[in-house]
Parts: sequence; structure tokens; C-alpha cells
Amino acid sequence: MSDAPDSPEPTSPRYLQPGGVLAPFRYPAFRAIWSANLASNLGSMVQSVGAAWLMTDLTRSHLLIALVPASNTLPIMLFAVFAGAIADNYDRRTVMLSAQIGMLVVAALLAVTSWMKLVSPAVLLLFTLAIGIGTALNGPAWQASVRLQVGMRDLPQAISLNTISFNLARSVGPAFGGLLISLWDVSFAFAINAMSYLFMISVLWRWRPELPPPARRPILPAIAVGLRFCAGSVPIRKVLLRGLAVGFGFSAYQALVPSLVRGQMHGTEIDYGLMLGMFGIGSVASALFVSMARRRWGAEAVTGAAMLTFAIGQSLLAESHTLAFGLFAALVAGLGWVTALTSTNVAMQMRSPEDILGRCLSIYQAVTFGGMALGAWSWGMIADWRGTTFALHAAGAWLVGTLILLRIFAPMPTPSEGRIEH
Repeated sequence: MSDAPDSPEPTSPRYLQPGGVLAPFRYPAFRAIWSANLASNLGSMVQSVGAAWLMTDLTRSHLLIALVPASNTLPIMLFAVFAGAIADNYDRRTVMLSAQIGMLVVAALLAVTSWMKLVSPAVLLLFTLAIGIGTALNGPAWQASVRLQVGMRDLPQAISLNTISFNLARSVGPAFGGLLISLWDVSFAFAINAMSYLFMISVLWRWRPELPPPARRPILPAIAVGLRFCAGSVPIRKVLLRGLAVGFGFSAYQALVPSLVRGQMHGTEIDYGLMLGMFGIGSVASALFVSMARRRWGAEAVTGAAMLTFAIGQSLLAESHTLAFGLFAALVAGLGWVTALTSTNVAMQMRSPEDILGRCLSIYQAVTFGGMALGAWSWGMIADWRGTTFALHAAGAWLVGTLILLRIFAPMPTPSEGRIEH
């Protein structure tokens, strides 16, 4: 599979020209991997709906329900830094293949176990934790491999398009998952996820990027190099602080929506899928324009607006008692979600040297997703104490408060601040 871009026709639309919104699709490798990733993301969303809804059947504890999304993100906090060193020390394609095959096996076992009615809250969390470990291993290698698929000029657009892939799946997957659960049971949703990994495994098996073998270094010293670089770079420290604040505040939405739909809105699994689908629609809409907005107004203005938008969406959700109002709140929150996370991801990629790129991105993932995992646990505890409405309002207040503080003391880096020319 070729990595060279298809030459654009002289009369091709501007959005396909280098630097255009859809320019990364000129690269055959990017097209194939993006398409396979869309299928994999769709399967992951179907499983997420199934796991979250199954937990509401198994328990009424807000904390245990909130731990389902936390179990997917906690391994990223714990293992991502090691995964980053692995991504820099070994062939990234091989690392991704190993992770995808491992997640396929775990997802298949979860499907069989749930079909046999052997799932308890602890067993469900164990399986979702195992899939989270696979995600943690795959993440740094996958993000670092985007540079192998497109040119540097098209890298920000490629990151946005990968975000669109995830959120297209978020738009369709939850409603599809809810439908599967209502027609059969959650084991069917888990089986669909297991099959979705086959597409990515097939594409990665055929992709052969031409790269020299990576220099091998002991894992712990390699991690130390990445940590020292990130700790010593003022622009990267600013990005990491923003990622932590965003991840912690955003996590309340994912953690508490299942409880809110079932309890406050008296909804069904299909209503839950529609809520997540509307969130995905908002995310796709914002991803199409986030690169252009960032170039025009800067990362600080765009990220700050995204945090405020998400805070408004969470507060609207807290007061939702009908599906129609809840869908509007989900749309607003989705607009803020992608805008903030894409902006911090691009800022990190553009300021990380190639030889330690996997480690830098893994540190970013550990901080951001670690914030999500800790946030899901925290907001779940608060919801058990004071209810979901209070917890969602509190999460919105967190986003507004940290935005004000970070804008004063640690604003997002300017376009030229710390940028590395590759």
C-alpha cells in the first residue's frame, strides 16, 4: 500500500489541494487506514453502549456505572507512557497489529461470556479494562503513525479527519448498538465489536511503510527522555495542563449519561443510543471547521470557546427531563468535545520531535485520559452523594473555573511557540 499522495488534478477543488480540509485523502495509505478505523470505531461505540447499558441492568450504583467508561481510559493513564516507549523502540505497524489482535480476542471472549449470562459487574469491568489496555498500547503508535501516512502540511487536517472518523462512528454506533440490544441482547453488540477489528488488522497487514529500523533503547531510560523533554518544554506543559483540565471536566458527560437517561429521563437503550448519536453529530460538525477556526483565532480562543460550550451542554443536560431537550444538550456538548481535544492534540504533535514522538503523545494521552478516568470516578462519587444533576453542574463549573485560571497563568501556546519544523 503506497504512502505517496495521488497528484491532485489542476482543477481539483481547493479542499483537496495540499493544506485543504480533505487533502489527506490524496494519500492511499491514509484513505485505507481511515476507512478501517471508521469500522473499528463503529464497533467500539456499539460495545460501549452495550457495556454501559448492561451495567445499568446489573447494578443501580452510579459509581459502578461510571466505572465502565473509566475502565476504558484508566489503562491509558497507567500504561500509555510505556506504550509510547514501545512505539518509539519497535515498528509502529507491528505494535498496532499486536494491539488490534489482542483486543479482537478479548472482545470475542466478552461476547461469549455475556451470551452465556456469566457477566457480573466485576467481570464486565475486567473485560472493559483489558480492552482499555489494548487501546493504551495502540494509541501512541497509531497517533505517531499519522506522519507516516501524510505530509507535515496536511498533518493538522489528518488529525481532524481521524477525529471525524471517531465521531461519525459516535453518530451512528450508539443508535445502532441500542437497536441491536433491543432486538437481541448485549452479546450481539460485543460480537459486532470483535468482528470490527478484522478490518483494521487486514489493512495494517498490507501496509508496508518504508522506514529504517528504530533505534532500540531500554524502556525505562527511554521513558525518562520523554518525560524530561515534556517537563522542560514550557509550551508542552501548557498543553498538558489544558488536556488534564479538559479530560477531568468532560468525563462527567460520558460517566453519567446512562444513569440520567434511565433515571431522570425514564428512557430506553434506544434513547441512550440516540443521545450518544446526537453528541457525535455535534462532534463531526465542529471537526470540519476546527482547523480553519484555529488558524483564524488561535488555539487559546478556540479551546476556551470549546470548554465553555461543553460546560453549557453539561448544564443543559443536567436539567433534561425529556428526550428532545436531552438531544439538544448532547448536540451542544458534542460541538465542544472535538474542538477542544483536537486543538490540544494538534498542539502536542506540532511540538514533539520525531524520535520521541510516541513518548510525547503517550504522555499527552496519559494526562488527558487519566483526567477522564479520575473524573469519571469523582463525578460518579458525587452523583451517588448529591445526584446526577448536581454532579453535571459541578463538572460545568470545573470547566469554567479552570478555563479562567489557565487563560491567565498557562494559556495555550501561540503558533510559533515551541513549534518544531520537521
